[in-house]
Amino acid sequence: MRIKGFPLILLLLAALPLGAMAQITDFKPHTYRDAGGKELKYRMLEPADYDSTGLYPLVLFLHGAGERGSDNFSQLKWGVHHFADPRFREKYPAFVVAPQVPEDSFWSTLSLNRDSSSYIMPMRQHPTEPMRLTIELLEQLQQKYAIDADRLYVTGLSMGGFGTFDLIERFPSKFAAAVPICGGGDAARAFLLKEMPIWVFHGAQDQVVDVEYSRTVVDAIQNAGGHPGFTEYPDAGHVGAWVQAYGNPQLYEWMFGKTLQDQEKRRR
Repeated sequence: MRIKGFPLILLLLAALPLGAMAQITDFKPHTYRDAGGKELKYRMLEPADYDSTGLYPLVLFLHGAGERGSDNFSQLKWGVHHFADPRFREKYPAFVVAPQVPEDSFWSTLSLNRDSSSYIMPMRQHPTEPMRLTIELLEQLQQKYAIDADRLYVTGLSMGGFGTFDLIERFPSKFAAAVPICGGGDAARAFLLKEMPIWVFHGAQDQVVDVEYSRTVVDAIQNAGGHPGFTEYPDAGHVGAWVQAYGNPQLYEWMFGKTLQDQEKRRR
């Protein structure tokens, strides 16, 4: 795809911080196809010095609505470039998987209610097709690579924040930690997440996704007996929230320190 004769991939690279330009292309392009021929494009970053005799965590990154498409590159625009920094990769060797949702599709079945008097988001029974394919992709990757099933993490921004909640509410025992940013979840299913390490981020000045969506699901988890982290940036809008969140080194130290085994112990 080109915009006024200029390659889109170069426009996206130019929008990234200078230090990220060289590393972002370390995310290699792939395509997952299911048995029926349905496709999911994705980018994947392998651990530096990958050794198949070891075990590595995997981070699933879910992009926002503005990065939908078929170029298999736009999903790398925000946040995910931090994982490709050489110093980061040395400290946290991990697989990072960034699938891309096609135009007019969504990660989540959560129904965004534009009526500001209600922030309840009922989730449908079955996932969207991109989410279904993503779930199958994770299963395939776990069979192919030395991935530690005890250390699967998921994070997403905006549409991907809703997708993160959608995914963990469907599979509350699959991920060791979750980081939804500028999203929301089904408050009626919040009790399923009371043992899961979750750190929610949102900007109080968000004009795209009202901060009340995050507040509502965080309150519901707390009412169920859980202890989710919640960082609300008082002066941040929609984009500012995830720029600050993904730029916070403490987030990664917290996330990679979580294991599914510890979560299961708390359930007993």
